[in-house]
Amino acid sequence: MIDEFRAAFQELIDASVATDTRRFPPAVHKVYTLASQVPAEERELALEALVPLLGGAHATPGATADLTVVAGAMVEMGTPPGETGVAVLRRLRTMGQGATVFLRAWQQSGNGAPPDPEEVTSATEQQVAAELGDTAPQAAVCWWTIRRHGLAAKTMLSDSGVRAAVRADPELHAELTTLAGQLGWALWEFEDVSALLRIAQAVNATVLDRASGRGFQVRFDGISDNYQLQTLLADALVGQQGQGLAGHRPDERWSAAYRGSATDPEAPTVRGWWKLTAADGSAVADEDAPADIPTLDGERVLVLDEPDLTRTWTAGRQYPQVTASLEVSHELSPHEAAQWWQRVAGQSTTTSQNEPVAPAEEAPAEEDEDPTEAPEEPARTAGAPTEEFPVVTHLDSDDDTNPDTSHHAADDGEDTSAPAPGARHLPPLPPGVSDSSGWGPTWL
Repeated sequence: MIDEFRAAFQELIDASVATDTRRFPPAVHKVYTLASQVPAEERELALEALVPLLGGAHATPGATADLTVVAGAMVEMGTPPGETGVAVLRRLRTMGQGATVFLRAWQQSGNGAPPDPEEVTSATEQQVAAELGDTAPQAAVCWWTIRRHGLAAKTMLSDSGVRAAVRADPELHAELTTLAGQLGWALWEFEDVSALLRIAQAVNATVLDRASGRGFQVRFDGISDNYQLQTLLADALVGQQGQGLAGHRPDERWSAAYRGSATDPEAPTVRGWWKLTAADGSAVADEDAPADIPTLDGERVLVLDEPDLTRTWTAGRQYPQVTASLEVSHELSPHEAAQWWQRVAGQSTTTSQNEPVAPAEEAPAEEDEDPTEAPEEPARTAGAPTEEFPVVTHLDSDDDTNPDTSHHAADDGEDTSAPAPGARHLPPLPPGVSDSSGWGPTWL
């Protein structure tokens, strides 16, 4: 089976480079069929082989987009993405710039809602040609492929290692965040890309407990909202199993659901521990992300205050494919904690902030009870497009990494059944890659 998979993957690479539209679709299908039957190590080697192709220099934009979907499918099978994950995101950055140019031109054309990317035709290209001129073919190709790039990016950003690599490249993170914000109102996939980039953004905080005056440095990863953050903080800080803060221990099923397990339908409703407050005294909403916690001198500071009402919620990760972790790096010394309290709105309620506070007795887990008030579910609203869109000067160059539409010419008067822009040079969508949930990975 390994030899058969290797041969199929080589055929996929050869068909991609040769732009062979006859060989490419069956090669994609065979690779996907065999990938689940070989060891993860073989899939890792295959993903590594895709990196040069994902740069765009050796395959057409359509084939490259489909290869990102193949890579995403193998990652969802449990293959570590490695460098391929970052390569997928860099390709998204390139094609996303052209897609935002297309979207801006479409808005200015007054033609209503933008077309679905899979429904782009030469007639679509003509509708933005008045705004874009000679760059219309490149922009249309970028829009035609952008959903596939977005779906693959979602899968790659679900991996902790890929998020760490993006976080280590602030320029890439900022550019992807901008692109996702510009595309999210039109394509739901990019709302999720935005959220995953925000997960990548925040991984540590200084946590101050007002009741005890104690402070902690915590590190975390994969946390999408402050419901999840508060529950995992309670697991790390409350009772003798934690750092000795007062309160009821979280049900183990809550913590497990927020770390990596499925939600247990038999588990009771989570009952909150604290009112979360920022260093400036403003409220930190549970439905917001850790990335929304205000910073003080570059450090996210979270104050644990006594709750003003009972907050309840159901434990479960917003993105089930993203596992989470949280640990206490260290407890602040009494002197360090006192310095932080001097800079935080309000003061600790302890008698002295300069003396260590003995761990509180662990309170028994409380029975689930009716809440006095429950928070509303966070609303998912599409963001408005920004006014600034990148130019596509980089798409006009002769660099092989850019979409090749130099020989494309659309005839005037073509109807919407006309082939996609650059169809003579771009392979059609392989059956099932973007239009069949029965063939592709679970996120299609």
